[in-house]
Amino acid sequence: MRTSSRAGADGTPTAPQLRPRRSVTRSRRVPHRILPLLFVVPFLVILAAWALAKSVFGVSDAALPSVGDVIRASHQLIDWGILPYDVSASLYRIALGTVLATVIGVPLGLLLGTSRYSIVMFGPFLRFFRAASGVAILPLLIIWFGFTETTIQVAILYTALIPIIFNTMIGVRTIPPAYRDAIETMGGGSARLLRDVYLPGALASIVVGIRLGVGYGWRALIVGEMLVGAGGLGFMIFGAMQFHALGQIVAGMILIGLLYLVIDRLILAPVEDATVRRWGVQRG
Repeated sequence: MRTSSRAGADGTPTAPQLRPRRSVTRSRRVPHRILPLLFVVPFLVILAAWALAKSVFGVSDAALPSVGDVIRASHQLIDWGILPYDVSASLYRIALGTVLATVIGVPLGLLLGTSRYSIVMFGPFLRFFRAASGVAILPLLIIWFGFTETTIQVAILYTALIPIIFNTMIGVRTIPPAYRDAIETMGGGSARLLRDVYLPGALASIVVGIRLGVGYGWRALIVGEMLVGAGGLGFMIFGAMQFHALGQIVAGMILIGLLYLVIDRLILAPVEDATVRRWGVQRG
């Protein structure tokens, strides 16, 4: 803002007057067609830092492989049939664990959510076991089940089950009581409440719980495959470590991240958004 002083009729200066200054700022909004591509920027920064570390700072191949080494290692793993087998094994395990966790967790969460004391009683209980993740419980599972497929599946189930139960319970408890009262006033029983109130009202929270469960279960899966040694991407990385094959290790790391990104952003996130739009209950 600019100020100016003018003299009055008697020659005394008047109070400074503020003059509005033209705004020179322009809208800097990102075009809508570019906005979905912004997620690529951090990856490009990491890629540039990677290339800089190799070309400028001279980091040795024994500490960090080059981009070319990772690409060649990926091609070798595909040609040998190792990568397709390990990817399919990991995807099968996470899919089976998620289905089992959903089948068990949603009914339990609905049951707990119907009690007014459920959050007070079971909230800390579920948070406690969520903190003791599937990675922490793996040594105990190995003692119980040995280095078997059961150990991996139980680790995934345990890790994915807790957030599904918790979010389902929260979803039921946050449904406005007026919906339940309306069904009961019309003579509807427990089955009607479950079908018309609890399940659709909590569906958005259920999908969020499943999404969280897949994320936690994916980490437990990778660590379980490393320890158990029953194939999969985790086992592939662990095996490459023994031969100091850094290209294969980095290729496996990148593939683990990309696969989860595809599962989360292209499958789970659209399902969550569609569920919230269709079944989200107006709170309050």
